[in-house]
Amino acid sequence: MSAVQVEKKVEEEESKNVEKSGELLFCGGTSWDVIGRRKGAVEGNLISPTRLRPLVGIDIRFVASGCSSCHCVALDVEGRCYTWGRNEKGQLGHGDSIQRDRPTVVSELSKHKVVRAASGRSHSVVITEDGYSFAFGWNKHGQLGSGSAKNEIEKSPVRCQVSDVKNTACGADFTVWLSCVEGASILTAGLPQYGQLGHGTDNEYNTKDSSVRLAYEAQPRPKAITSLAGETIVKVACGTNHTVAVDANGYVYTWGFGGYGRLGHREQKDEWAPRRVDVFQRQNLLPPDAVISAGSVNSACTAGGGQLYMWGKIKTTGDDWMYPKPLMDLSGWNLRCMDSGNMHHFVGADSSCISWGHAQYGELGYGPNGQKSSAVPKKVEILDGMHVMSVACGMGHSMVIVDRTNVGDRLDQVTQNWSSFLLFV
Repeated sequence: MSAVQVEKKVEEEESKNVEKSGELLFCGGTSWDVIGRRKGAVEGNLISPTRLRPLVGIDIRFVASGCSSCHCVALDVEGRCYTWGRNEKGQLGHGDSIQRDRPTVVSELSKHKVVRAASGRSHSVVITEDGYSFAFGWNKHGQLGSGSAKNEIEKSPVRCQVSDVKNTACGADFTVWLSCVEGASILTAGLPQYGQLGHGTDNEYNTKDSSVRLAYEAQPRPKAITSLAGETIVKVACGTNHTVAVDANGYVYTWGFGGYGRLGHREQKDEWAPRRVDVFQRQNLLPPDAVISAGSVNSACTAGGGQLYMWGKIKTTGDDWMYPKPLMDLSGWNLRCMDSGNMHHFVGADSSCISWGHAQYGELGYGPNGQKSSAVPKKVEILDGMHVMSVACGMGHSMVIVDRTNVGDRLDQVTQNWSSFLLFV
């Protein structure tokens, strides 16, 4: 299969996934202002997948968060964009810095049909059906891609300086766009500190001639990664400070912060430009339907036969995986979707949903009788038998889109079991 055919197949698969819609369920922490900041018990955790009242009956087709995000983005079939969560830097796009506990439509995007979204630590980026991109939130490092970092905070959507965009992903303080423009299929903007922009430099400089205080020059205008100019990038995922990408030929590239082996190159060196992961070459190239994800300190993808490979810091204890290794616990499962949070993972496979990792706020969705964390993949029992179409993980929370077909009673049971939380949210 040629690279052009592969790219077309990837686009067809993604288009089908985007068009599908279902019910959004949420689990994890809702005390947005303290998640990841304060130790000890936190109130308002939803420890089982739960309907959110403002979205009950709304057909949701895409959800986004990030491993360093304490806010959420959801898109419905009409192209409306809903955001909620932490909003100290205007990352919800409502023109203010007021926290939203309820999913709220971003009114300034109402003239556009939004089809894709991504979120960083304190910024959000969306893609419209006609290939435009808008961003809002913190812009200190130019991560909004507006061409200027003069305004450190943009509380309302601003236009990104990219065109013909088909997808996007966000790290903590940087953004990646995939474009249809020939010779510029992948562009990046934002903080270059660990080389996560892929431009061959970290843009480090001394703030004063007489000082050893270092800073990093912002990259406010999206810039194409020249070393990938001859390749067509079809998939991308971002961790806090690293990036994983797949081209139309099935090669996997990683770059950015190399700690814990999250780049998969058998070493912990930072990579300032894309470097192929040697495990996925020759006979082990990724198929067009491959799933990729990036957590804060790890990476993952599905290779031939659907086998899930992971690398980096996989558990809070034990050795790091310095290169991709198969996760044998999930051998034989048909993985459709996956996302990773700070140190937890969610997978939609067959007619089940599976999660594992270190959790603090109920983000694994195991319910009141389940364990808090799990070192090995476990079924989310309340979702067993449901068709999970999409997942998204943030810092301390998870979102799942499930098909409504033949599961109405189960969803009603979820709602009844957690009605007190439903009213709160």
